[in-house]
Amino acid sequence: QVQLAESGGGLVQPGGSLRLSCAASGIIVSRNGMQWYRQTPGKRREWVATITESGSRAYGESMKGRFTISRDTAKNTVYLQMNHLKPEDTAVYYCKAIDIRGPAGTFDVWGQGTQVTVSS
Repeated sequence: QVQLAESGGGLVQPGGSLRLSCAASGIIVSRNGMQWYRQTPGKRREWVATITESGSRAYGESMKGRFTISRDTAKNTVYLQMNHLKPEDTAVYYCKAIDIRGPAGTFDVWGQGTQVTVSS
């Protein structure tokens, strides 16, 4: 069974930093594409960042230069380092494992989310 557990959210002042973690079980993060999304009430879930199996990284436009996605193979964990946070970054952040190979084909798995609030 594949499970993702996010942590590291909280309250931070504008301009501050947070590092989110996504601990995976049932898959090896370095053998799957991993993504971060975020969502605020009443809005669609927004893509934040991707790290591919090969290690390539991509970011949403408003996150470039401020957010960094990475992974630790020893801990089987994916991270999202967020710097220079703005109030508009306030959201629930979700981790997602994509294209997991199973007996019936590929599937995706979401974590439960962690709240990030940027406020003074």
